[in-house]
Amino acid sequence: MSLKLSQHAPIGSEQSLSLEKHILIVLGDETQNDCPFLQIVTSKLARTAGEWKDLQKTPLQIELMNGGIASVVIVLPTLTVFQKQALLAKAVKPLLDESPANIAIAVYGDEVVREANACASYYVVTVNAVQLPTRKKDQKNNMLTEVAIYGYQAKHAYGRVNARVAGNALCRSLTILPPNELTPALYRKKLLDLANTHGWQYEEFDMVALKKIGAGAFVAVAQGSDPLDAAIVHITYAPNDAKQHIALVGKGICFDTGGHNLKPAKYMQGMHEDMNGSAVAVGTLLAATQQALPIKIDCWLAIAQNHISPLAYKQNDVVIALNGMSIEVVHTDAEGRMVLADTLTLASRAKPELIIDFATLTGSMMTALGDRMSGIMSNRPALACKTVGVGDAVGERVVAFPFDEDYDVDLDSDIADIKQCTLEGGADHIHAARFLSKFIEHDVPWVHIDLSSYNRKGGLGAVLSDINGFGVGLSLELLKRFAD
Repeated sequence: MSLKLSQHAPIGSEQSLSLEKHILIVLGDETQNDCPFLQIVTSKLARTAGEWKDLQKTPLQIELMNGGIASVVIVLPTLTVFQKQALLAKAVKPLLDESPANIAIAVYGDEVVREANACASYYVVTVNAVQLPTRKKDQKNNMLTEVAIYGYQAKHAYGRVNARVAGNALCRSLTILPPNELTPALYRKKLLDLANTHGWQYEEFDMVALKKIGAGAFVAVAQGSDPLDAAIVHITYAPNDAKQHIALVGKGICFDTGGHNLKPAKYMQGMHEDMNGSAVAVGTLLAATQQALPIKIDCWLAIAQNHISPLAYKQNDVVIALNGMSIEVVHTDAEGRMVLADTLTLASRAKPELIIDFATLTGSMMTALGDRMSGIMSNRPALACKTVGVGDAVGERVVAFPFDEDYDVDLDSDIADIKQCTLEGGADHIHAARFLSKFIEHDVPWVHIDLSSYNRKGGLGAVLSDINGFGVGLSLELLKRFAD
């Protein structure tokens, strides 16, 4: 999405806004004096028995004399970033519903408030203006081409926001693709094209290579598919000024039937989205590239499907992972931790200073948190705390869960080094993280993000689409702070 941005330092007045047809009016407090079109606003509030303070929770849409519309909202500085973004998304929706070519953002309040609200509003407008893939023949294709900001002129062109939006858009666009359009082979082709476009180094470990190096956990899952088009894809962004080295790891299960432990139809619906973790990793890589972060980033993607076939792995199989550990298979629908195990081993052998993995991994995380937040675990308590703080700062909330080693006893096996999972359920999100930790070599600092909030009906926070790109903003900010 290519947008023209114009910035106007003077406060927006009825005169300066008179030619705008779609306006987001963001007030920084309950003071009415600065509000443009005040007579129209007060008239509508009176007509609808509303009060001025209601605009703190429910944006007001007004019709302008020029035939356009404006959405008026009060965004107080006491709101959290998530609250601010969610409120702005409600205000933006009626404007974007008309598929405008231009949107004006008019901010009011003191300079600090105007700066914060201008940046937040620009992000919410642009991230929701993205055109996502669709096969509907009557879909509107009108695209937002220009954003004008009144009341604050930044010394920059919001490049960091644009990079975050680009990464979020790539994540959502990949995740939303139907499974017949994103098989492992097709996904690998898209990733190669992206690598060529952005100057990334590209490497693949296909099934032949994975068998040769002994990646038995990954192969166990992927061997049930026909064709055998699964692979671990390794993409590298390596700027000349890189001072740190970070690895991103993503679960890329393009469709998950559950394997021999077949999912019922209700729970198989939407399982083409089980590759979202890999999409978050690639989206983060794109955003970091566009921001030219001085970090070497290795992006490791476990691209496969979990199918049922005579060759598919089954309960009580014992397989040998890349690090030599034997794994007793307990449930074939716990395939994500299997493909990630070998992928994490490969990532850790490069000895990065940090590994972040992303996965739509466990139903128990959804049970614990619902779809409003995601859960994290880390082998470094300070890193877990930092990640929670970063999530609050960018409006992508995460909760840190216990990572105590006494959970390991639940994964003891009589016939192998470790069980893949248990059949009792319970704290499976913690068991999954404890399992994954066994495959990280060299004691690399690591944070695991279980994406329970990647899909929420009606959107989440800043993003109005069900598939919301959760994790890109969080991980991008982690990378930036690491670079700083």
